[in-house]
Parts: sequence; C-alpha cells; structure tokens
Amino acid sequence: MIILDRLEETLAVLETDDGMVNVPRELLPADVREGDVLRQAADGTYTTDTVATQARREKLLARTRRMTGK
Repeated sequence: MIILDRLEETLAVLETDDGMVNVPRELLPADVREGDVLRQAADGTYTTDTVATQARREKLLARTRRMTGK
C-alpha cells in the first residue's frame, strides 16, 4: 500500500511497505490529499484509490472514537 504522508514544495513523501520514498509532486494527481491511498501506474504516475482511501479514513475514525469514547 502506498500512502501520501506529506507534500513539500516540489516533492511528495510517500509511505510504502518498504519505507518512505520521495517522488516529484507532479507525478501525483492535483487534488491529492495527505493520507490518500495511491496506486502507481505503469508510466510512473500515481492515481488516488478512492475506495481504499475512504475505507482507511473510516477505520482510523472508528479507532479514534474507541480511544476517546466519542
């Protein structure tokens, strides 16, 4: 799984199964957000996996609610 950790000026920092990787920001979609799950295409660009991103966000929200009791 590839997750966007953060965006810097010209780089995107991605969290992968093998660790953190820096890639040029222009390889990502313009509307990408931190925490999005990404898929790498054969041409080296990335697309947002909206289904996996939503599932991940829901899982993290549920975990936060359990921990805070809210």
